[in-house]
Amino acid sequence: MPELAFFIGKGGVGKTTVSAAYAIHRAAQQSSSRALLVSTDPAHSLADVLQKKLGPSRTNIPQKGRGKLAAWEIDSAKLFRRFLDRHKRELVETIERGSLFTAEEISSLLETTLPGMSEISALLAIQEAIESGEYTDIVVDTAPFGHTLRLFELPKQFLRLLNFLELSADRDQVLAQHFGGRVKGRDSSFVSDWRLKIDELQRAFTTAGLFLVTTAERFALNESMRCVRGLRQSSPELALRAVVLNRAVLHPGTCARCKRRAQAAHSARTELRKEFRSAQFYVGEDPGGPILGIEELRSFGSNVFGGKRLKLKTVAPKPQTKAQVRFTVAPWPDLTPPLTFIVGKGGVGKTTVSAGLAYFARSRSPEPVEICSVDPAPSLDDIFQTPVGDQPTSVLGDPGLQASELDSVALFQHWVKEIRAEVDSATTAQYSGVHVDLSYERKLFSELLEIVPPGLDEVLAIFRITEMLGPSRKVIIDMAPTGHALLLLRMPERILVWARLLLKSLAAHRKLALAREAAVKIAELEVRARELSTALKSSRKAQIFSVMLPEPLPDRETVRLLGELEELGLSPSAVFVNRVLSSRATEKCDRCLHAVQWQAVILGGLKQQFRGMKIFAIREFDYEIAGKRRLRDLTSNLWRLN
Repeated sequence: MPELAFFIGKGGVGKTTVSAAYAIHRAAQQSSSRALLVSTDPAHSLADVLQKKLGPSRTNIPQKGRGKLAAWEIDSAKLFRRFLDRHKRELVETIERGSLFTAEEISSLLETTLPGMSEISALLAIQEAIESGEYTDIVVDTAPFGHTLRLFELPKQFLRLLNFLELSADRDQVLAQHFGGRVKGRDSSFVSDWRLKIDELQRAFTTAGLFLVTTAERFALNESMRCVRGLRQSSPELALRAVVLNRAVLHPGTCARCKRRAQAAHSARTELRKEFRSAQFYVGEDPGGPILGIEELRSFGSNVFGGKRLKLKTVAPKPQTKAQVRFTVAPWPDLTPPLTFIVGKGGVGKTTVSAGLAYFARSRSPEPVEICSVDPAPSLDDIFQTPVGDQPTSVLGDPGLQASELDSVALFQHWVKEIRAEVDSATTAQYSGVHVDLSYERKLFSELLEIVPPGLDEVLAIFRITEMLGPSRKVIIDMAPTGHALLLLRMPERILVWARLLLKSLAAHRKLALAREAAVKIAELEVRARELSTALKSSRKAQIFSVMLPEPLPDRETVRLLGELEELGLSPSAVFVNRVLSSRATEKCDRCLHAVQWQAVILGGLKQQFRGMKIFAIREFDYEIAGKRRLRDLTSNLWRLN
């Protein structure tokens, strides 16, 4: 069994950099070391960090050292397609035995893009890597917290799915017991084989090392504490092996900014050691610029995990253009359409920008504003300094400004509770004076309802968003990080495809109460999906703002994000560049000056890449943006890049 290490954390804390450095460090330990570095984030940045072109399959990475290293950015669609190609016949036959649908109808549904494919594919990739026996170490660079928690819960959900499939496969034998006759023996190899594979995965997960990566920023620390506590509740068998405090300033010199950051790092170290007493503790120093390429990552890994001196050549980047970066003071944009989406890579400040837009809108208009986070690891309560749950709550002492956070699991459980009674009544009925007991179908549906499906956030967010829309109000959606935000934005069109297929199939069984009830629910979802799909493509009804940092990795991910939005027919209204440094305030500090030089290159490039688009800049503040006073400061400072 290879050693399995998961690097977990809030978006934007440097998980990809730290996990890549660790994988390179592990590969160099001895000549027999064979390390695989896997990215399970739908918005990959592994190739950017390694400075290597990676294909959709495992790629060997040439490097100096004794061991071997491979990297893999998972292509969810391709991996899931390969899984279906291998097992589609068994799946279709098994589901057909225990459902109302024909093999052709089931096959059509499986051909569509299913929700939760990223998490399922991540699980398949890890299982495949373990089963290959090729590696001594498997290092997993995970998606941001919320969806990583789903990944760890997926083996249990997969076992529930196998229970459902096994029960479905027994249908013919149950009918034979009730009504007589003989049935052919069924081949249960698919279910039994996958039980063995999931058992192996669960054992691997139990012995895996979890590496928590965080920075000293208060929001990152708060989210880290919440999510690790949540992980301990949902998966107590998983052990936190280590904590990495990344981007820490250890030697501040005379720079006031670096002194503040050094003090924050000292406080964070004390807090983290107290919270996670049994975990090993590592520190990743901030050199002032990105750590890119195999050699820089090797030095960083040897420093963090091997205790050696950090040797990086902090060479200033060359500007892509000679044009000087100029700003003019600008007001915050108005919420003209009723619906606003805030998208971007994790950790860039989406929640901050969302809260700033909401606060500014309320200061300019009596129109009520509601902000809702659909990120599985939300932080609205941090910025509003008020507990925020799944029901709208007034914040900042303003009844017209409300906040909520999508709790998809709670919504799903509420939905399950509502339909259980309907299923029970629909599976016991009178037909022409004859009592028909469909207890088997009731049991089958009961097993199905025990499965919390992956992709739940994206599907139920459609319900939540359409519920909020109404006359004379503005709605701001604080999205999950890039990869899962794109999944949500694609979800309305995908739901329309599933709904058409399901309704067509259910029409053949419309005499059954169960089929009629299911059709009503599906039709309701179809209507909501159509409403949202129409709104997204209308500039009068919806707008999209992208948030980024003036750093290489967020910059590249933003370029890819905006390209994919264009392919979806969605045009972002503006880009917010957060935490922009002043060159005058940092001119005496080499570390900060290096950061400013990188920022100038990024900002200059944006003018070329996003011609004609509004680009706003938010300066870096000396303090966290939280509470009414700080939001007032935030919305009093905005510049537009000319």
